[in-house]
Amino acid sequence: MARETKALKRERGREVCRRLDGIYHAAESALDYSNPFTLVICVLLSAQTTDAAVNRVTPELFRRWPTPADMAQANPQELGEVIRTIGFWRAKAGHCIATAQMIVADYGGEVPRTMEELTRLPGVGRKTANIVLNKAYGVVEGIAVDTHVFRIAKRLRLTSAQTPAAAEKDLLSLLPHELWRDVNEQWIHFGRETCSAQRPSCDACPLADICPSFGQPNRWFKGKK
Repeated sequence: MARETKALKRERGREVCRRLDGIYHAAESALDYSNPFTLVICVLLSAQTTDAAVNRVTPELFRRWPTPADMAQANPQELGEVIRTIGFWRAKAGHCIATAQMIVADYGGEVPRTMEELTRLPGVGRKTANIVLNKAYGVVEGIAVDTHVFRIAKRLRLTSAQTPAAAEKDLLSLLPHELWRDVNEQWIHFGRETCSAQRPSCDACPLADICPSFGQPNRWFKGKK
């Protein structure tokens, strides 16, 4: 493929968003949450774990510890037993409790509303903060680059970055601000249904004509399959 100018890459990125918005315009999060606090905990738990797995443990989790004040007092062993079916449950149990304690101690029991404050919470990185700001408060400060978004951006050659954080910077430079809000959710659905890690359906892909990786999905992608 001939070297692509930044202007053409921006145009292609916008077209990707336009097409996926046409397919997934009403896409919503697969995580079951009811308020900013439960959203923070759900996204924190979802790291390297499926949303379905998280949804299986959170009903009992939030029944027993529904508020930051409740979870701040939780016993780590007891909370860990509730979520032990998900990956890295011991570390996540500690993060849940420490995050709840900080929300209570530093923010009056309310989930903070800025990137800087959210990323101070234990176990909360920029991806989680972007999701919470977007879905809980309607604040669009960036793009949540999870494994799906990272994989798709690499396959589309919208980034050659080696980390999700660096990939986010590339996407933010290519896409206009008004498109940032829906990238995560729409690209997640596209990744699950079409551009999967193991067996992408290139022949049925709505982006086939503008994807440099068509027919060779892992040509440039060096991450996990």
